[in-house]
Amino acid sequence: MTTVRLNSADPVSFDTDALVVGFVSGPQGPRSSIEAVDGAFETALATVAFTGKAGELAKIPTFGAITAPLLVAVGLGDSADQEGLRRAAGAAVRSLAGTARAALALPATSAEEAEAVTLGGLLGAYDYSRYRTNGERRAPVAELDVLTSAGGSAERASIVADSVALVRDLVNTPPSDLWPAKFAEIAEQEGGKAGLSVEVLDEKQLKEGGYGGIVGVGQGSANPPRLVRLSYTHPEAAKTLAFVGKGITFDSGGLSLKPSSAMDWMKSDMGGAGAVFGALVAIARLGLKVNAVGYLCLAENLPSGTATRPSDVLTSYSGKTVEVLDTDAEGRLVLMDGIARAAEDDPDLIVDVATLTGAQIVALGWRTAGVMSNDDAVREHVVEVANSVGEGAWGMPLPEELRKGLDSPIADIANLQPERWGSMLAAGIFLKEFVPEGRRWAHIDMAGPAFNKGEPHGYTPKGGTGAITRTLIGLAERAATGLNK
Repeated sequence: MTTVRLNSADPVSFDTDALVVGFVSGPQGPRSSIEAVDGAFETALATVAFTGKAGELAKIPTFGAITAPLLVAVGLGDSADQEGLRRAAGAAVRSLAGTARAALALPATSAEEAEAVTLGGLLGAYDYSRYRTNGERRAPVAELDVLTSAGGSAERASIVADSVALVRDLVNTPPSDLWPAKFAEIAEQEGGKAGLSVEVLDEKQLKEGGYGGIVGVGQGSANPPRLVRLSYTHPEAAKTLAFVGKGITFDSGGLSLKPSSAMDWMKSDMGGAGAVFGALVAIARLGLKVNAVGYLCLAENLPSGTATRPSDVLTSYSGKTVEVLDTDAEGRLVLMDGIARAAEDDPDLIVDVATLTGAQIVALGWRTAGVMSNDDAVREHVVEVANSVGEGAWGMPLPEELRKGLDSPIADIANLQPERWGSMLAAGIFLKEFVPEGRRWAHIDMAGPAFNKGEPHGYTPKGGTGAITRTLIGLAERAATGLNK
């Protein structure tokens, strides 16, 4: 656990183990906003070919030129907006894992920029070491000071970082230690601590309640499914938001079995439910003037003699019937029940979040989520909020002509179109069928952003990223202040 403080002390004389200083690149070479640092280390930085480009790092012993024994120079590029500051702080802190004390002296001239530096540093300090026993445990920076005279508070950044870390931990947990009932238990414990009301439906209640999608996906596993409802209310709230998260704690594809190369990271298939859970915890801790409801649609998708078969027909919570053509298109089956149930809370907006399709990665890559909606203004609002907090998102259409591909000869709709083309969009069109008429809804497909299979970058670690948690918090903050669509 990293403790963080905002401090107006002079960076040059501040007593810490490592001082992180931001440098802007330019035609005259990299330049810092701290004049004394520029003069003392210009030659040393030139020797190691440090240019100040965004994300570049150089570590220089100070030999008494400043109080801190180690200078960490981090590049900001031509300039740094809030996301640039977050990334620079995260990359620098991540490089200092195991350091007892570090201080961040980045050019934060406003309270918002100071918070961005704080949040980036805390996100960069994350490390998942639960299962390491071979001495490779990398403790995060224990004490972090953000050196700024801009004012502000570290409280919001700390709360948001805690929630993102909670989601990352869940995504990184092996499925042997995170099955639906266990996830529900964690939600009860941590949600209760945050002041959330928590309700859990077990497999018997789900069956009796008509949740055919969640039951159908989970019936092949020895670990039965769960539906968790989290709720937060504020006496001065004028708006209600409902978030619905796909929570497949492990996805083998069911009887439509995935190849092993596509299965080894499917512990992350509960990332949508994780984001909803983390966001609700943060919303409650921040005390936002909004009502928020979260649904975690939890199941384990495995093949067995009791598993749903291709060509089976499931009856959803809404009453619509679905022909299952592919059991690996299971996320939409649990979400269809969650969306229909969330509509009964009469929210002003429903947002579902899911690691839904490989087509999202094909279309938008590993770092940009696809956003679809039944309302153009809502779609653009969600995209704007996501990008404003540093979570890449891009608006996508729901072409009417793709609906025909979901026709079924024996049920109301099929869970998969026969062609691969536009399959991310077709999944959104499928979910739209379960949104009641007149209800505003957005769908976020974050199959790629939820799990970083590559090297760490900025404040993003390898493995679980906690993606879209901050977007949902941002949507709640906008709704609480009336800046919603």
